Amino acid sequence: MKHLHLTIPALLPILIWNVNAQTYLIVDTGQDKCYDTSGEITAPQPGQPFYGQDAQFKGKQPAYKDNGNGTITELNTGLMWIKARGSKVTWNDAIAGAAKCKTGGYNDWRIPTIKELYSLINFTGGCHGNIQNSKPYIDTKYFDFVYGDESKGERMIDSQDWSATEYTGKTMNGNPTVFGVNFADGRIKGYPKEMRRREGMKTNTLYVRYVRGNPAYGKNDFKDNGNGTITDKATGLMWSKADSGTGMNWESALAWVQKKNAEEYLGHNDWRLPNPKELQSIVDYLRVPAINEIFNISKLSDGEYPFFWTGTSHLEGPVDRQGTAAVYFSFGRALGWMQIPPGRGEFKLMDVHGAGAQRSDPKTGDPLQFPHGRGPQGDVIRINNFVRCVRDG
Repeated sequence: MKHLHLTIPALLPILIWNVNAQTYLIVDTGQDKCYDTSGEITAPQPGQPFYGQDAQFKGKQPAYKDNGNGTITELNTGLMWIKARGSKVTWNDAIAGAAKCKTGGYNDWRIPTIKELYSLINFTGGCHGNIQNSKPYIDTKYFDFVYGDESKGERMIDSQDWSATEYTGKTMNGNPTVFGVNFADGRIKGYPKEMRRREGMKTNTLYVRYVRGNPAYGKNDFKDNGNGTITDKATGLMWSKADSGTGMNWESALAWVQKKNAEEYLGHNDWRLPNPKELQSIVDYLRVPAINEIFNISKLSDGEYPFFWTGTSHLEGPVDRQGTAAVYFSFGRALGWMQIPPGRGEFKLMDVHGAGAQRSDPKTGDPLQFPHGRGPQGDVIRINNFVRCVRDG
């Protein structure tokens, strides 16, 4: 494989680019342990329950370089980032601040898209109720990070980052919304630009981490192969055009993919349940449902669209019971049960996080046990989520 070595003046890092590389190269999630429905397990073998999860597929590992000038470069994606955490700002100030940023001597910083920002997430992180026992979902060897300031009345998870990606719809009963990543609890959610408080509307403030380089990152190049598969030439991944057509729990989802491999589904026997970064790569944040029309997507009986499983466990909750939940993406509205007014009103079902949100569900159980969802926004719990297969193209 040929490489072009570019020597850039001393103020710039030395980057090694593969001239034939995909323009949207997805780095691995970092998850290197296997889990069942109650905790960590020895890696399953083919034919055993829970075989085929994230840790059993090693993708391209992140390759960060500290440039010594306040910037960090990820050499696979070609994206350069600000190292410092900064302070919380409004979304409008985050947009305006990019033009003023001169970190590292560069003047072409931008606020990242949600796909650029999500490239930094690392699923070895875990949120366990307090800062001492938790680990951020970002590599703190390279990036500065702080949890929410509890001395100021914040929750430890109040450490979200803005992206440049606005939601085409609205959340929380009609609020204009921008997608962001929470590296404290490992989620993508839509965050209102303004939040309704008892004293009235208040402009929302989150962190921002600017990026530069590789303007093609996050842009798909789909091809319908005419045989039930879709290839994204930008990522090098091949997808099933159709989804599973029915919901199932996480263990069953893993087994369903292996059954398809035994059947040589669509002519291949190396399909897998995608990891979150892979699945997010086909999210289309300009649409609802948030997926390109080249794909087929099932519709639920209530008119909503399914959640889709990934092969990745979400390490939240008690330290001794990590891995009881798994990551999913909501291609339709990310619904939740909100009390209107908060704490003393009736529960109302609404879009709380936007189509394209990433959350997590229990791997097993009865959704009826969660009549008003769970979490601060009453995230709807379905458990029986859908599957879309992926393989290296």
